[in-house]
Amino acid sequence: MAALKKGRNASATGKPWRSLALILIAIVALTGGMFASGHTTPRLGIDLAGGTSITLAAVPEAGQESAINPTNMATAVSIMERRVNGLGVSEAEVQTQGDRNIIVNIPKGTNSEQAREQVGTTAKLYFRPVVSTELAAGGAAPTPSGTGDTSAEGAEDTDGDKATDGASEGEATDKTTDEGSPSASTSPSASATTQGRAVTEALKADPTPSTTAGGSAEASPSGPATDGAAEADNELQAQYAALDCTKASVRATAGDGAKATDSTVACGQNSQGQWQKYVLGPAAVDGTDVDDAQAILNTQTGAGWTVTMDFTDEGSKKFADITGQLAQNPSPQNQFAIVLDNEVVSDPYVSQALTGGNAEISGNFTQKSSEELANMLSYGALPLTFREDSVTTVTAALGGEQLEAGLIAGAIGVALVVLYLLLYYRGLSFIAIVSLLVSASLTYVIMALLGPTIGFALNLPAVCGAIVAIGITADSFIVYFERVRDEIREGRVLRTAVERAWPRARRTILVSDFVSFLAAAVLFVVSVGKVQGFAFTLGLTTLLDVVVVFLFTKPLLTLMARRKFFASGHKWSGLDPKALGAKPPIRRTRRHSAPAQTKEA
Repeated sequence: MAALKKGRNASATGKPWRSLALILIAIVALTGGMFASGHTTPRLGIDLAGGTSITLAAVPEAGQESAINPTNMATAVSIMERRVNGLGVSEAEVQTQGDRNIIVNIPKGTNSEQAREQVGTTAKLYFRPVVSTELAAGGAAPTPSGTGDTSAEGAEDTDGDKATDGASEGEATDKTTDEGSPSASTSPSASATTQGRAVTEALKADPTPSTTAGGSAEASPSGPATDGAAEADNELQAQYAALDCTKASVRATAGDGAKATDSTVACGQNSQGQWQKYVLGPAAVDGTDVDDAQAILNTQTGAGWTVTMDFTDEGSKKFADITGQLAQNPSPQNQFAIVLDNEVVSDPYVSQALTGGNAEISGNFTQKSSEELANMLSYGALPLTFREDSVTTVTAALGGEQLEAGLIAGAIGVALVVLYLLLYYRGLSFIAIVSLLVSASLTYVIMALLGPTIGFALNLPAVCGAIVAIGITADSFIVYFERVRDEIREGRVLRTAVERAWPRARRTILVSDFVSFLAAAVLFVVSVGKVQGFAFTLGLTTLLDVVVVFLFTKPLLTLMARRKFFASGHKWSGLDPKALGAKPPIRRTRRHSAPAQTKEA
């Protein structure tokens, strides 16, 4: 048994180059992956790269103060994260502050401005049937949205159908009268009385305004309207007549105060950049009924970029009900408007009931416009309404100064550690310094790879965590070196001292690193925001410390112990037996037995 143990130890210590080759292969592979991915530097957080910090405050609807609760706030944070991350800004931070505020940090970079616009769009998403629509007075809008020219599955583009030929000259046509026959065209510049009459006729002819937000639909009852309904119609007529969608201030307040079960007015853009105003029926489908939406390039049918929607079980029934009703109506009452923040982002029409639980919106989409619409459909429905309280912008120059300060602090820390090692350990400091370089290389490469992989962003607290890790790594070397020196003081030669010191040093290093990693893990779980960057970096570097000490530092010291400079105890090696106060070499002494006594007379 003793012979077997001796042979195993001899094999493990006799080929330390195996461990060195293993860690060298790992470094080469990770470095190659870093260059192959094209991400040769770690991603920087908002405090280092610059960006925008937005504070959103939850605003309760009338009589729904209790809606602002931890559950709804957590849901809103989750949706905002998915909404921003859906645009590729994966290093963005979304977190709660207090009981009704949400902080959104968006680093400067690709899609950051687009993400800021969408995260500030906090209203609920609804699918509402179109009752009436016409071009707004004034014509073109500053910039087209690219989403107004969509159509539902099996239908064609709706832009050209929103108005008749006369509408191309600035006129819009109301499609139905109360008898269901075509009516005369209505000019945008017509009197309020004429516009109000067109809206009333459309409301009478369209059965969908009685569709509830829950998805159930009933035809409008025949007979005279009640006084309340007539008053509501008159109010809607007045809103529609006064609605000028070419004015930003008017668009911002269009439909304010309308509930999901109410008919309302809204504005939207078509693909030509023209503003249109709408009368919309009660919401038939809620944004929360959309399970998923994706932008897809449809090359088989030649439809170009399209948006596919998958509904929940409840949403599938609602969508089937509303599309079945709309398909029986003339234009524009066969259209439904996708309304986000009281603005129509798309108004496709349907030609048949869509009962499969999914639908495809097609039209003159670009890749950008289709992705924007899909993102809104997937992540647009928030359980609460938010207002933008403050916006703070951190410039790239300020972030660069903070990064420079962090790097200088790290360089000073490394310099002090190296100076201490040189003065106290002399030749042994070479092993420690090379081990620190290996640890730093692994840390840098892994951080660069974690950016595109899991969205890790290096912020100032993370830099602090890396600086603290320098001391943790150096501490592991010191523990091992001191164990070796203790063995030399006991009179053992260096090669024996290196192997005898390792088991005890290994236990101490593992316990120390376990405590550091446990502290980092707990801090990561209980903290939020940038503090998590410190905890993550500290935990990562602690794990790398174990890898470097086991696979690099110990094998390298085993090899160096075979070199004459170290083995002979040179005074500059840091292992000089005389300088360490070593005892004489331990030697076995032969015990002499006492001579046998004889009995003498």
